[in-house]
Amino acid sequence: MPSIKNIIIPGSGNLPITLDIFFQHDREQKPIVIYAHGFNGFKDWGNFDLISEKFSAAGFVFVKFNFSHNGTTAEEPEIFTNLEAFGNNNYSRQLEDIKKVVDWVCDYGTGYLNENANLFMPSMMDCDQIYLIGHSMGGGTAILYAAADKRIKKLVTWASISECKTPWGSWDSEKMKGWKDTGVAYYHNNRTKQQMPLYYQLYEDYVENQEKLDIKNAIGKLNIPILICHGKADNAVPVEKAYLLNDWQPSAQLFITDGDHVFGRIHPWIEHKLPQEMETVVDASILFLKG
Repeated sequence: MPSIKNIIIPGSGNLPITLDIFFQHDREQKPIVIYAHGFNGFKDWGNFDLISEKFSAAGFVFVKFNFSHNGTTAEEPEIFTNLEAFGNNNYSRQLEDIKKVVDWVCDYGTGYLNENANLFMPSMMDCDQIYLIGHSMGGGTAILYAAADKRIKKLVTWASISECKTPWGSWDSEKMKGWKDTGVAYYHNNRTKQQMPLYYQLYEDYVENQEKLDIKNAIGKLNIPILICHGKADNAVPVEKAYLLNDWQPSAQLFITDGDHVFGRIHPWIEHKLPQEMETVVDASILFLKG
């Protein structure tokens, strides 16, 4: 399936957004699906190209991207080498990044893709049909963004959070005080063994923008089709959060699997097929978006 990898566009705070675009090589106009990764993640986590190819084969233009402050760089989009950026990430920056990606796919006048113009034509993208998919923290951000931008016509969440308190939502008062006093806390990345800094500005951004970052209010006022996918074995974001989102927006469809937070994937994922739970979620999402 044709794709163009690691396109660079400007992101929040003058840091780049690195994105990929997957498509069928024809001239037919197609809906656009934009995917937002979660906390401590990136666009290629768990061989996400396999998922991208499935959406592309189903008739979508599929765009996935790295948030500008997720800790990776344009040169190394799968490695957390910019920990200073990671520490300065917050929900407001992520909302700004999604807007920049949506603006990018809707801007036919930039002459982007340059030497690949013979392979991909912007006219393939139907900007009247832009859909968002978000995983975990990216799911919460996608809900917030969809409520703020009428260009988003459908929304799918995978293991989404229900409030903008990742990752400090379960911290006790002593740890919160230490975070404020020192200005930094650290998140241990079990896969890379890195100590990932989280500057106190993350919490300050939440406090200063609570109305804008209110997921309950955002999903409650949405009047577009919504699919909420979640796994019963999710230990990172309990499945109860999916039921809570559905309570706040009863018109949303609910799709519950037996999967975990990442629906059976790991990173690196070297197999050429998806685990069954992830396959099930992808198939349900495609069916929903084509409906």
